[in-house]
Amino acid sequence: MAAATGLAVTTVSRALANDPRIAASTRALVAEAAAKLGYVPDRAAQRLRTGRTKVVQLLLNLDHEFLGFTHELIGGLSTALAGTGYSVTIFPDVLAHDRMAAVRQIVETRLGDGIIFNRTEPFDPRVRYLMEQGFPFVCHGRTEFTVPHPFVDYDNETFARIAVERLLQKGRSRVLIVLPPARYSFAQHLRWGAVAAARAAGITCEIPADVTLDTPPQETSAWLQQRLMQGDRPDGIICVGEVAAMVAMAAISDSGLAIGRDIDVVAKRASGIFDMFRPRIDTMVEDLRLAGRVMGETLLRSMAGEDSRNLQTLHRPVVEF
Repeated sequence: MAAATGLAVTTVSRALANDPRIAASTRALVAEAAAKLGYVPDRAAQRLRTGRTKVVQLLLNLDHEFLGFTHELIGGLSTALAGTGYSVTIFPDVLAHDRMAAVRQIVETRLGDGIIFNRTEPFDPRVRYLMEQGFPFVCHGRTEFTVPHPFVDYDNETFARIAVERLLQKGRSRVLIVLPPARYSFAQHLRWGAVAAARAAGITCEIPADVTLDTPPQETSAWLQQRLMQGDRPDGIICVGEVAAMVAMAAISDSGLAIGRDIDVVAKRASGIFDMFRPRIDTMVEDLRLAGRVMGETLLRSMAGEDSRNLQTLHRPVVEF
């Protein structure tokens, strides 16, 4: 690069780093030469010089309640990081294993400059550890720690409340909702919203103990079909994701019942899949692409040292009925 421009190596290096002390015309000359030569920064050299990896680690479990979850989340995150020099690496988050192991590995071996993760717990040990280490992070979900930390979350409590109220409007009085495992924060938020709304309306809200959002679809379908054959069967079902809604709709049909006549469904969705389903069901949107973009923007601000109290976002449901 120095030979191509006739400039000193130190000048080229500073120009590539967009050092404002280098004349704009010189920086433009170096940028043009870099483009012609196909120059790509050496990450190893950058890490030695700056102490930064220019990598964001996304801890992600591969089983989700939404279709296209990973695609939408990474799409939004990539938009936020575009032009920053940061790339994204997916690090598997195995829910059944020690979830702290991955976080410690990233921090202790400096595999990234920041971490994004989901499926938070009320007193998530990963959040506590990262705050103690002073390591930048953003979680998709909230905790109950009194010390503020960066998060982006969806208002599941409001989603559940609105869903119960919608079923009430349709004349339903026996509502069922299959929750995530109780260890997760969003399970608590969903429970609070559904139970409070049902009590206020004087109707029942059933939360099964035998199945959760993470139960394999075939097992959930079998349980739900059996439940729908009983005399006190639910007449309204709230589905926390697209997979759960498809399982519920199949179980209803296989039980000889009809949506809109015998039972109604309200579901959370993140894609347009239910536009293709008949009969139609009521839905509310969780915009995962928006969540990914905001998490990326929030992480950049966290890495820049911004106060965590300014780095907390709660997205409300987009109601479609």
